[in-house]
Amino acid sequence: MRLFRSETPPPPANLDFGRPPPSARPTSAQLKADIDGGTTGDKAPHGDVGAAPLGTCEEAGGFAPTVGEIRTARRNEAAPARVRHAADPHGERWFVLPLFGLMTTTIGAAICLGFLYL
Repeated sequence: MRLFRSETPPPPANLDFGRPPPSARPTSAQLKADIDGGTTGDKAPHGDVGAAPLGTCEEAGGFAPTVGEIRTARRNEAAPARVRHAADPHGERWFVLPLFGLMTTTIGAAICLGFLYL
């Protein structure tokens, strides 16, 4: 049960970008693909269309990321399976939003009743 959520993200985020292959000379595009593929565990595995590709600002400033920096970033950004599962990017914990609404209503009603009996 998913309340107040669309099951499918809007295009082009609905496309499966897959995961990039391991590489001895990774690129910024592969790092972005790691993030879009859900490897980092902080978002659902769907693409984000950005105004500028990852690494563009560094390149424009004359300091393009080196292969070693990108390799380190890919290694550090990769989350273990338990972290990816705990992130819950697909909203499998359906009860959170209704519980939040119930608690907000209950607290609001308690405050209102408190003012009535002052």
